[in-house]
Amino acid sequence: MKYTIGIDIGTSGTKTVMFDKNGAKIASATVEYPLYQPQNGWAEQDAADWWRASAESCKTVIEESGIDPHDVAAVGLSGQMHGLVMLDGEGNVLRRSIIWCDGRTAEECKMIEDTVGRERLIEITANPALTGFTASKIMWVKRHEPEIFERCRKILLPKDYVRFMLTGEAASDVSDASGMQLMDIKNRCWSEEVCEKLGIGMDMLGKLYESPDISGYVTEEASRLTGLPAGTPVVAGAGDNAAAAVGMGVVRDGRAFTTIGTSGVVFAHTDEMNIDPEGRVHTFCCAVPGAWHVMGVTQAAGLSLRWLRDTVCTDEAARAEAEGVDPYVIMDAEAESSPIGASRLLYLPYLMGERTPHLDPNARGAFVGLSAMHTRGDMIRAVMEGVCYSQADSLAVLNGMGADIDNMLICGGGAKSALWIGMLADVYGIPCGRIESDEGPALGAAILAMVGAGIYPTVGAACDAVVKLRDVADPDADRHAEYMKYYGIYKNLYGHLKDDFAALAKM
Repeated sequence: MKYTIGIDIGTSGTKTVMFDKNGAKIASATVEYPLYQPQNGWAEQDAADWWRASAESCKTVIEESGIDPHDVAAVGLSGQMHGLVMLDGEGNVLRRSIIWCDGRTAEECKMIEDTVGRERLIEITANPALTGFTASKIMWVKRHEPEIFERCRKILLPKDYVRFMLTGEAASDVSDASGMQLMDIKNRCWSEEVCEKLGIGMDMLGKLYESPDISGYVTEEASRLTGLPAGTPVVAGAGDNAAAAVGMGVVRDGRAFTTIGTSGVVFAHTDEMNIDPEGRVHTFCCAVPGAWHVMGVTQAAGLSLRWLRDTVCTDEAARAEAEGVDPYVIMDAEAESSPIGASRLLYLPYLMGERTPHLDPNARGAFVGLSAMHTRGDMIRAVMEGVCYSQADSLAVLNGMGADIDNMLICGGGAKSALWIGMLADVYGIPCGRIESDEGPALGAAILAMVGAGIYPTVGAACDAVVKLRDVADPDADRHAEYMKYYGIYKNLYGHLKDDFAALAKM
């Protein structure tokens, strides 16, 4: 039997998983690494950490699987989008990567829209200039670190740096590259107009591929570090959300999913390109050749609960360690003791600024309604509900664009929580399901590798064979009505606080 490997370069760590052709997990390994925040609103990571984690986890998976490495038919890559990796002429990394959740580039975004024209930028790239996207990060380096920009010869995304180290090829796929804001999204190619106006040489950008295409082969040096045989094909892969869509079978019109990972995403497939003229949601090429997707993004979804765990729920973490369970299991139990509305406590999940629907890098998190009677259980539930409300904001925009979503699949770390899935079903007012595999982007990357290796003829055929539904949470009409009372207040809060967020950012 032939096997494929999916490598998912995430924000907290890299997860590598080996699958057989039916999608059964053979072996898995995760290697974590740090996130650096040198200033409020900044976020950086070391590209060397991504490569080290990818190589180590790949070698572990091959060793633990017990299979002949030559039976690995291909490798697929998935990864966090938008991160800026800059290489010199010898392939050396010039600075830490400015990653997706970094919000330092508000001035550069204005400059980009002034230079290209906001309407023209949206027409070409399908999105307004955003602090999370790569183009504004490039312009920030060009403006603040000109000596580094002058030495830069190649610009890569996080997963594409791993590809470079695996194969020696500077390349990307159209789904991940869509988030750089340098592509003509309709025609699935780099935009000469945007690059020329921004002063970014086209030769600095990698070759573009469709996601299932073979983009290179494992080198002798990478073979020594990863355990993969030299010559193993590496397919183009996809950005994390596009890969997650493949891993969940969201590869045809009418299908959608919600991710609660570090960030939160509501994602819908579309065979026809559709752009929100207000720029509240993103339109990107998807991992299915010739198709697109629309998605809304919450910057700090699972990150909000992780922040609460690390700063407030230290007792729960200690108890979990003593009992040998995940801290989130104990936090779920405490949240269940709190009623809908968390005893009239609301949470805004804007820890890292926000994208959908506010496009505001200055937005910040807030508890509203906090009183002396509130418990940690109330705070935990408020955070979980606040993330659900933020996801509902994204769903409302997509439905307003004609997506007409009447059921939802759920993935990411939050999908491990039956409580959180039930909350989403009740807030959305539609059924929310999980698939049998919880490997998300890693499975999607491996499915793309299956297509690249010829195991299946198309992405759709591969998903039909591999992706299976596990369970569904149906919404409760009474709970939905109760949540909508709090959601109505939640939607008002950003407008009340927007000017204060801007004033704080200037202090």
